Amino acid sequence: MGLISLLRSEPLTFVLLAISLVGAISLHEFGHAYAADLQGDRLPRAMGRVSLNPARHLDPLGTIAILLVGFGWGKPVEFRAEALASRRFGAAIVALAGPGMNLVLAVIGAFGLTLLGGSQLAAEFLSRFVSINVLLAVFNLIPLPPLDGSRLLTIFLPPSQQKVIFWLDRYGFVVLLVLLFFTGFEFLFPVIVAVQGWILTLTGAV
Repeated sequence: MGLISLLRSEPLTFVLLAISLVGAISLHEFGHAYAADLQGDRLPRAMGRVSLNPARHLDPLGTIAILLVGFGWGKPVEFRAEALASRRFGAAIVALAGPGMNLVLAVIGAFGLTLLGGSQLAAEFLSRFVSINVLLAVFNLIPLPPLDGSRLLTIFLPPSQQKVIFWLDRYGFVVLLVLLFFTGFEFLFPVIVAVQGWILTLTGAV
């Protein structure tokens, strides 16, 4: 079910979810761009991606998908692995900066819950913001292309097993679709709940 279905029945929920998703996705992509820029690759900056402006990061089709089916994506950040300071770990650092940004945002949102818990509207928004950012972080860490977690394979797989990465680059999206169809990614729910609970406990929000 997409967000658009909430527009008439629960307009406030629609607005809160829309703001949370736009912020979470935009800052996720900004994290990628900023990490590449810090490592010496100026391509993301030249393309206007080292920016906090959501318009720079939202993919038109991905945004429509969020509204219609409740699942979407941002505009991928282009970078040059050969221009990064670290040839071995640079691409992985760029990839993990997106989920890392979402975890940081979840922690900030949880601290906000602690400080602004007396406001019902603020608490509702921050609760959704924390949940969405944890969801994005955990989902994107699945080690399958085109998700960010696939870059971890370049670090942990020995050179003799790098052919696995080439296979996943070709068929990873198909594997993701199969997982979505047969499992609905339900196996991620315990991880999401655990990470969110840990963040809320760490920040004193619960």
